[in-house]
Amino acid sequence: MLKLDCFAYTNALRRVHPGEKLAFALLSMTACLASAGPLVPLLVLALMTVAITRGARVPGHVYLKLMLVPLGFALAGVVTVAFNLGRAGSTYLFSITVHGLTISTSYADLYRAGLILAKSIGATSCLYFLTLTTPVVEVACLLRKARLPALWVELLCLIYRFIFVVMETAEKIYISQSARWGYSTLKNAYRSLGQLVSVLLVRSLHHSRALYTALLARGYDGELQVLEERFEVSRKNWAFITGTGAVLFFLGLAGRGWPF
Repeated sequence: MLKLDCFAYTNALRRVHPGEKLAFALLSMTACLASAGPLVPLLVLALMTVAITRGARVPGHVYLKLMLVPLGFALAGVVTVAFNLGRAGSTYLFSITVHGLTISTSYADLYRAGLILAKSIGATSCLYFLTLTTPVVEVACLLRKARLPALWVELLCLIYRFIFVVMETAEKIYISQSARWGYSTLKNAYRSLGQLVSVLLVRSLHHSRALYTALLARGYDGELQVLEERFEVSRKNWAFITGTGAVLFFLGLAGRGWPF
């Protein structure tokens, strides 16, 4: 079991009702994505950071490493928004021509890129809050109570489980290849990477068949049955969730004319 799943079962907010944590994450994410400026997404990011590191007591360095992964993808994506190719004018902040190719940007493009980046990181922090504080089994129970199709819920559980299986298998293959100097040179690295992908596919199919066989041996009839824990509903938590959501939506709607 990876650390991500370990924290979901051992964090300080483990005994909080999963519906409260789900509502908190969804309300904050909706306010973040609906905001017209970067202020609310940055507030959501700060709020989730405090909730994860202080409330759930997840180590800060673990949370930082988790955030660096989507941050790299987000930065790579917003570069195409911040810079334009092949055009320039008086309204642009600066432009540069390299071998006949003009690269330019403006304040509006930079603002738009910053807004997309803030929304992406803010929404990702909401997902991390839910993932680090709530086991997927409890999320599945909530989705069943919401009358979502059983097939969707089962696919969610199986896909989540196989993410860890594939990552663990890939890590073992990579360690084995590295011990044999499989990544000592660029040529060897390309060859080893291709072998890793091909072997990973075969082993993933093998694990999926083994899992299905194990389910059948335990009486699987088309629906995963799990024990559901009972949690107490906290009026104090719901008041905090409602108040926080109201403030975030107010700032997002009232600040449409603000620069932030």
